[in-house]
Amino acid sequence: MSTSLHASTESAPRADAAITARDLTKRFGDFTAVDGIDLDVHLGETFAFLGANGAGKTSTMRMIATVSPVTDGTLTVLGMDPAADGQAIRSRLGVVPQEDNLDLELTVRENLLVYGLYHGLARRTIQERIVDLLDFAQLTDKAESPVDALSGGMKRRLTIARALINEPEMVLLDEPTTGLDPQARHVLWDRLHELRSRGVTLLLTTHYMDEAEQLADRLVVMDAGRIIALGSPTELIARHVTREVLEVRFGSADQGRATERLSGLGLDEVDSIESLAERAIVYTNDAEGTLDALERADLHPRGHLTRRATLEDVFLRLTGRQLVD
Repeated sequence: MSTSLHASTESAPRADAAITARDLTKRFGDFTAVDGIDLDVHLGETFAFLGANGAGKTSTMRMIATVSPVTDGTLTVLGMDPAADGQAIRSRLGVVPQEDNLDLELTVRENLLVYGLYHGLARRTIQERIVDLLDFAQLTDKAESPVDALSGGMKRRLTIARALINEPEMVLLDEPTTGLDPQARHVLWDRLHELRSRGVTLLLTTHYMDEAEQLADRLVVMDAGRIIALGSPTELIARHVTREVLEVRFGSADQGRATERLSGLGLDEVDSIESLAERAIVYTNDAEGTLDALERADLHPRGHLTRRATLEDVFLRLTGRQLVD
């Protein structure tokens, strides 16, 4: 039900473009993972790719990271062509993979040292940067600890610190907080906000709506390899859903029949209704008025919840399904 939307209205790259893509396509045999997208990411912004698993987020990021060749279309990263300038691009990127790939037998400090040597940095330079990176990652007191002894949140912060050893202009983060508890996620968000304040361009993939709302200046919603929406979180919510959302539950036996009756009421304040297995999502400009109308129609929910609209609602409206892990 979705249609492709170009994430740019510009025909030529901007002077401040970190990434420019035109008709970018990635195919694996007969399967099209990224289906002809246009994209502009500006230097210094935090840009997110939001979508379910298999939407094309990671395939797009791998092309940007120059570890997966472009099938069709054009891609420019930091003003360079990944096909011709892959090594030069990689030297200016920091990459945080979805799964931590730290050396568990080495200490925290040794992991940073080895990665600095991989980038060809002088040992004195690496040692100076390690001091700053340990402080940034809040791991100074764990510098001599083996990585295997760290918590999941600490390992994630170390993976990000390691990606910064070469002082990259742009950092790519693939699902940066997957598997972390809420407290660890918020600590990591603070680290990413700090990077943004330093002018580092951040690209992240995520399926967490609150993460996209917290971090992204702009984002694209991807589905089946295509971009189906582009904008800031606030813009997308205002454009696609109502300010208020009413969730109503009638019970599993009555849910479908009651939702059908609700849809037939033709309430002026209701923009649309999404029917899910256990509840109906009612996009309304007046949640209290909608509840009153249900009572007058002899529809009595077993439970209801009124909340503000989120990116989860945007995704549901655009794709007809929830964004699940």
